[in-house]
Amino acid sequence: MPHFKKKNTMRSFKIALAIISAMCCALLADAQQRPHYTQYILNQYVLNPALSGIENYTDIKVSHRVQWQGLSGAPVTTYFTLHAPIGKKDYKTSATSFGIEGQNPRGSQYWQDYEASAPHHGIGLQIINDKAGPFNTFTAYGTYAYHLGLNSRTNLSAGFGLGVNRVNLNTNKLYFGNGITIDPAVQGSGILGRMKLDLNAGLWLYSADYFMGLSVLQVVPQQLEFSDNVVRKTDGKKVPHFFATAGYRFLLSEDVNMIPSVMLKYVNAAPVQADLNMKLQYRDVIWAGASYRSNYGFAAMAGLRALGSVMISYSYDYSTTRLNQVSNGSHEVILGFMIGNRYSQETCPKNVW
Repeated sequence: MPHFKKKNTMRSFKIALAIISAMCCALLADAQQRPHYTQYILNQYVLNPALSGIENYTDIKVSHRVQWQGLSGAPVTTYFTLHAPIGKKDYKTSATSFGIEGQNPRGSQYWQDYEASAPHHGIGLQIINDKAGPFNTFTAYGTYAYHLGLNSRTNLSAGFGLGVNRVNLNTNKLYFGNGITIDPAVQGSGILGRMKLDLNAGLWLYSADYFMGLSVLQVVPQQLEFSDNVVRKTDGKKVPHFFATAGYRFLLSEDVNMIPSVMLKYVNAAPVQADLNMKLQYRDVIWAGASYRSNYGFAAMAGLRALGSVMISYSYDYSTTRLNQVSNGSHEVILGFMIGNRYSQETCPKNVW
């Protein structure tokens, strides 16, 4: 009987190590010290503070993402974002400028008459909570951006986000029963954590037909080491994350537009990851899209806008890696609101796709 218990203990220990190793490898492969978002095309602000105040209204979005469903301790991410312009004049000349009966307010005429925004400021707030295994990362940023017209149809904005980042380690989740302890240095210490300052920065170039962006998150490395029941700052673990994005709008007809886009993500000591996306939108009412993420798999999304100022969108990720043997994919939902839009007929963002 003792021999049987020993075999079970060793087997449980190997299973625990296998699960942790799989998660760590997946996180490293995805360069996911920062959360991953499938539907960032609907809220680029969460990755780039330069979009603060890009529209003529207050933009609010709430999202919940369950990654690798079915895998114990897999990442779960929830965020709340809000941003608004300061001193930005409405880009419509009158309440009846658009929305002519029988015409799509986003048809070819609209984009032919597109004009760059006058210089203005933007502010915002980002609150993100990301859970993965025994770790819980909470971040909160206040953001600022300045938008400047380069010519009659093109704007450039620069922004930054300043806030706090707290990483908690729940040491109780490092115990797997039968005396199995992954790290005795912190076992039984409860929740360890410390709050640190954090900084993000970005640039955003946008016009009627295209957008291009560059951002860096975690500008200042904030390495944390958990040992001896304390949290100590070290170097070389939490590193800056670089994101480059670009997209173009094609009018397939008066009612349908197509937006292909790409995002490149780079983190030191990890391979560059590419997201290739395609979004089709009918008027300002419904949309659907698909994406491919290198070294991971595919995703699909669909959404709709209701009551003029409310939107909801859902996405599902399918991994082509061995993760699909232990998980049922990833699910992500976004709920958005436009507050203070001057004209109720205007049901779609102008500068965010």
